[in-house]
Amino acid sequence: MFSLGLAQTAFVKIPAKPPFPPIHSSSRLLTSQVRNKPMAKGKKSYWLLKTEPSEWSWDDQRANGGVSQWDGVRNRQAVNNLKSMRPGELCFFYHSGSGAASRCIVGVVRVTKPWYLIGDGDIDGAVDVKEVGEMNQHVELKEIKKAAEKEEEFKGFALLKQPRLSVVPVSDWVWERLCDMGGGFYKGDEHSDSKEE
Repeated sequence: MFSLGLAQTAFVKIPAKPPFPPIHSSSRLLTSQVRNKPMAKGKKSYWLLKTEPSEWSWDDQRANGGVSQWDGVRNRQAVNNLKSMRPGELCFFYHSGSGAASRCIVGVVRVTKPWYLIGDGDIDGAVDVKEVGEMNQHVELKEIKKAAEKEEEFKGFALLKQPRLSVVPVSDWVWERLCDMGGGFYKGDEHSDSKEE
């Protein structure tokens, strides 16, 4: 665990390029040409990481200097998704739980270290992630489901199609749409920016 001091929080809209596309480009949000297509080789990807807040919450992530080891994943598909992550890629930090009100996107983290083994076996590993910022408004699962009823671009989004999957790929369109629904996110660390490779 790390013990880095957090800088004073300021509200900004994080530019997601380079190498990421803009997260608040409203003109792109409703384009029907961007779907949940597989990422092109060499292209940066987006992700969603689920965690039970009773085990590891957003407050825990921030209290740890914003850096943590994301481990304990056992599902083969989720592990393969972790193995696909590369430094610099952004992930939604999602609180899961038994109550519907607790299921929401609360923040954004960045991958700082790719998959590495921490024990025996090829699934006993982790990636390291660092806090980027908290969503201005938490995006609840029920809001995502409601939007998906009207916007076909959510079709195929694994958060909805595979609700038990703990590491979820996110398309460019869905990433931008969810960022828009959350009103952007706070920048909690002045040294965190989207240009880090």
